[in-house]
Order: sequence, then C-alpha cells, then structure tokens
Amino acid sequence: MNAQPAPAAARRIVWPSVVTVISAAILIGAEVFGAAFAGGWALAILFGLDDFGAHILQAVLFALGVFIMITFIRAARRVEPFTRRG
Repeated sequence: MNAQPAPAAARRIVWPSVVTVISAAILIGAEVFGAAFAGGWALAILFGLDDFGAHILQAVLFALGVFIMITFIRAARRVEPFTRRG
C-alpha cells in the first residue's frame, strides 16, 4: 500500500531514440523554416506586398512551422520513446 512514485533512477534515457528524433527534427526544421521564409517572400511578391507585408507573411508561416515542428516532436516521441524503465 505504498503510493509513492517510482524513483527517478528507475527510468533510463534511450540515447539512440533521442539522437534519432533530434537529428530528424534538425533536418525537417531546416526544411520547414526555410520554406516558411522563402514562401513568405515569394507570396509577398506574388501579391504585390511591400517589405512590411512580406515580413508579416513570413512571421505567420514561421508560426505555422513552429506548430508543425511541435506536432512532429510529439509524434516522434510516441514512436521512439526517450525513456525506458529498468
């Protein structure tokens, strides 16, 4: 009837999973944020926006990229758990 949580030493970091997810996040992040910057610039030219409009569009696409990266990391942690008991 001991309701205390398991000690922290009972969980071990699975380094290959951590390295895999971080490496994939760096690769995908470079693509996502590069596309956000270039896409914002291209769309601003297409719609005839000035520099301020281009920066606003890039910021919106950058925020979308942050959302995509957060979603990717959460999904990747379900597939490649960072910790394991024992």
